[in-house]
Amino acid sequence: DDLSDVYLRVTNLSALLTPATTLIMNVGIIALFYIGGFKVNIGNLQQGQVLALVNYMNQMLLALIVVSNLVIIFTRAAASGSRINEVLATEPSIGDELSEVFMDQPKNNVGAIRFEHVDFRFSKEYGLALKNIDFQVKPGSILGITGPTGSGKSALTQLIPRFYDVADGKVIVDGHDVRKWPLQQLRQKIAMVPQTAVLFTGTIRENLQWGKKDATDEECWRALEIAQSRDFVEALPQQLDTPIFEGGKNFSGGQKQRLTIARALIAKPDILILDDSLSALDYQTDLDLRMALKESIRGTVIIISQRVRSIQDAQQILVLDQGNLVGKGTHEELLATSKEYQEIVASQAEEEEA
Repeated sequence: DDLSDVYLRVTNLSALLTPATTLIMNVGIIALFYIGGFKVNIGNLQQGQVLALVNYMNQMLLALIVVSNLVIIFTRAAASGSRINEVLATEPSIGDELSEVFMDQPKNNVGAIRFEHVDFRFSKEYGLALKNIDFQVKPGSILGITGPTGSGKSALTQLIPRFYDVADGKVIVDGHDVRKWPLQQLRQKIAMVPQTAVLFTGTIRENLQWGKKDATDEECWRALEIAQSRDFVEALPQQLDTPIFEGGKNFSGGQKQRLTIARALIAKPDILILDDSLSALDYQTDLDLRMALKESIRGTVIIISQRVRSIQDAQQILVLDQGNLVGKGTHEELLATSKEYQEIVASQAEEEEA
């Protein structure tokens, strides 16, 4: 609100300042012509001197307009800078106060996830976004999550790298409560790919190396192969050195999603979370990518999708509705026991037939 009020004042000032400056200077020029003409008539001034004074006045007008614009820019910058400093000075609510260092983890437990009666709300002012969520994911398995928009799918997965803390219950990764993991150590184990693919200005190689700084070309090509991106990257004249424009504007939505998946894969995470990041892929590419993940990835994979085909082969599927876990099991089990899952499958079958 404070920033909005400042911007309104600055906008009103800028709307008045330039025309007011122009009006004052033009009134001055008119007065100069009037007085100068009178002085020329009585012989105190020459015509050239009057014109020179008018030119000086015009130069002063331009300088005053520049100064007024600088005042406006400075006022806006001061307001924005104050707001940015407030953000930078904000202390994070999630820290390492309870953390312990877990150096040696049993290999047979890497990638294990357990939610124990988890409740979650985004802030105290809001109601529960997730209610009594309880499930377990075995290491190296594939978990599918589906449900209508706003059911809490993304919120659930954001609790795993501890972007938020639970209101009640526990989120356990590799046998330890996430609140006891050092944040850096926990998040190094996890890679997330959001639905909105974000690529940075630079080359394809440089974007992939955001996942692993010292990644070799061989590792880049392997990650691209698993993400079903190798074919179109090899077809580019500069291949890995192909520049990526701002926001990846020179690639299609599906290509951007596959490149972001490759960037996550190159880090070889223990837990890979695909947050509806297969939505821009056609069914065949989607299938090929999932098969490659199943064959190549040893860690746990979590796939959030409203498209049943993307998750039907998962060892376990969760069905969420309004923050509640309303179904849990394999594709076949849910078809037999979950009304909500049956409705999702039926609606998508109708869309495909249409």
